[in-house]
Amino acid sequence: MAEAEAQFHKTTQRRKKLRLGDLLLGADVITQQQLDDALALQKSTGHKLGRALTEIGAITEQKLLEFLAVHLNTELVDLGSLHLDAETVTILPEVHARRHRALVLKADNEGLTVGMADPTDIVAYDAVCRLLKKPVRLVLVKESMLLRTIDTVYRRTDEISALADEVKRELGDGQIDIDKLTSDESSADAPVIRLLQSMFKDAVQVKASDIHIEPEEHQLRIRQRVDGILQEHIIDGHGVSAALVTRLKLMSGLDISEKRMPQDGRFSIRVNDLNLDVRVSTLPVQHGESVVLRLLDHSANLMTLDKLGMPEDICRRFEAMIEKPGGMVLVTGPTGSGKTTTLYSALNHVNNAKTKIITVEDPVEYRLERINQVQVNSVIGLDFGRVLRTALRQDPDIILVGEMRDRETVDIGLRAAMTGHLVFSTLHTVSAPAAVSRLHDMGAPGYLLAAALTCIVAQRLVRRVCDECKETSQLNARQKAWLSKQIGAKRAGTVEFVQGRGCHYCYLTGYRGRIGVFELLEIDSKLTSAIRHGNLDEFLEIVDNKKSFVPLRRRALEYAIEGITSFEEALRIAGGVDDEDLMAESEQPAGSHGMVEIGHG
Repeated sequence: MAEAEAQFHKTTQRRKKLRLGDLLLGADVITQQQLDDALALQKSTGHKLGRALTEIGAITEQKLLEFLAVHLNTELVDLGSLHLDAETVTILPEVHARRHRALVLKADNEGLTVGMADPTDIVAYDAVCRLLKKPVRLVLVKESMLLRTIDTVYRRTDEISALADEVKRELGDGQIDIDKLTSDESSADAPVIRLLQSMFKDAVQVKASDIHIEPEEHQLRIRQRVDGILQEHIIDGHGVSAALVTRLKLMSGLDISEKRMPQDGRFSIRVNDLNLDVRVSTLPVQHGESVVLRLLDHSANLMTLDKLGMPEDICRRFEAMIEKPGGMVLVTGPTGSGKTTTLYSALNHVNNAKTKIITVEDPVEYRLERINQVQVNSVIGLDFGRVLRTALRQDPDIILVGEMRDRETVDIGLRAAMTGHLVFSTLHTVSAPAAVSRLHDMGAPGYLLAAALTCIVAQRLVRRVCDECKETSQLNARQKAWLSKQIGAKRAGTVEFVQGRGCHYCYLTGYRGRIGVFELLEIDSKLTSAIRHGNLDEFLEIVDNKKSFVPLRRRALEYAIEGITSFEEALRIAGGVDDEDLMAESEQPAGSHGMVEIGHG
């Protein structure tokens, strides 16, 4: 112990005060004017000098780090290539890691390897050494990557488990004293509240869209949907879920005594400076109640149409459709495909002082100025049909209906579109052409559809390959055969695809973030005629031969060829590869819809 302490003091004493500006100036890396400009910026912003120098363009971050690595005889480490051990990283508490821009990367018999963004900051270095109390070997890392890594590795799963154990101990035999729970939980240190706080903070940190609380006989599953995929955390002890569910019911105004019927509620919460609207859905299951929490960030900036990921040609044509004075614009896709975001971006595009806009939603997911937004409430009879009929008497120019969910809503919406209003809405179908068939099934007459429909957008969200661990991928024989049928054997032999190896930035998934995939079907005179006569076969044939219509699976494949997503994600949109698909593709004549070469013509 004494030897380690002596080594610790020896390590700290070797560090000398360094002035980064003098070092760079003495090596002729920057000029005196650049240093003066950076110092002025540093004074006004409080940023480190190195960051100020990169912000004014005096030097790149990479060049600065390479210079420091040589001058300090220190290794420059790429954090993206490391697989960090959570137990090692958390030797340095998160608050100090963020404050001093430092991260413990490795522990061995010789001490700790610590990555720092600014090794010339002797105050930060000394503070880290005092906290760790072990010999420190310093390496250089990029500040941007350091901060991203800190966000990734300091997850709250251990904290959630510890708090769950504390809740379990307080509950004892699992019997919940409702009165005690209600009164005591106003205290900020109540375990069940702190457990919920940790769950929400962790969800916000990883940008989860949903939290699933699923009780089983001897354990509780907490799952978060990140980039459309669920990530799981298991807690021992079934009794914890009852306390969580009770608290969530209290927060959302639900009946805590009713455990046999599903319930829906909502509440607002502030987490890490974000205002979240939380939709709560409970469902009785075998070992209690399953709860799903949908997290809606009202403080998020609404994207403009050109930021949605729409290809330029689709974006341009879609803008032309939504700038028309009347008609119905439908956005289709499964739950969680981004339909509402697309519609709100469209509303934002046409929102101005000359236009009266009314929305009918369940729930109101974004809040926009100048728009009259109505939240339906079926409990008091304020359903879509009633609100929509009243909205038409409010002299609107544009109406948004959250979803075409029944015949009454479809009928009112179509008639409104036919009589000079622009109507936006959503529908759950697998493709744009399928929306017409779906509306027919819901009882919409052909003449009304033909008169009202302007365009239909279908969309999905595909995961982006993580840039930090991206690598080339190889296709198997079946995938190569499918690809050849899609883009031709010649081009299929020249394209390359990528995949994510999996790193701590993407939580070992290989993906980070998502992008929209769109198909746009404009209803022209030929399609209108087929719809009016109810001839769906003719309608689909016209769509199949329509040059401007590019189906979802071809758009997704384009993203895979460009290296934005993986071939597997493109296949997911296409529905996978099977023998029937390969046979069907092989029977198509050259030049048919499935044989068009992507990116050519």
